[in-house]
Amino acid sequence: MAEEATRLFDASTVEPAAEELRLLPWANPDGLPCYLSTDGGGYLATLADGIEEVQLTMGQELLDHARGVLAPAARALTDVEYRWLACRLTEALSDTLRVADSRGQRIPVPPDTAEADGSDAQGAH
Repeated sequence: MAEEATRLFDASTVEPAAEELRLLPWANPDGLPCYLSTDGGGYLATLADGIEEVQLTMGQELLDHARGVLAPAARALTDVEYRWLACRLTEALSDTLRVADSRGQRIPVPPDTAEADGSDAQGAH
């Protein structure tokens, strides 16, 4: 009986449709992207939404700080401070691009658009 259940729910034999996979706003310990098979609801999807919001808010705050630092009347930073700012801006940009990629992948392609330009929905990603 347990063998039958394992066979029925063996994830290696099921390949979810690309539309069902959501790029998550974090990576695994090896730096590889993580995906969630979801219909848009559930605990992990809600957690991912919250983390994306935090990432975007932090990026906006960091951008505001960088603009202040670069203002004509601002005091000059040390090399270490500029390096820190550049590293944080790089991280924020990476997070923002991941969020944009994830959200872009979840935008449905209208059926009439795919037919009009001769492409299929899979080619739109």
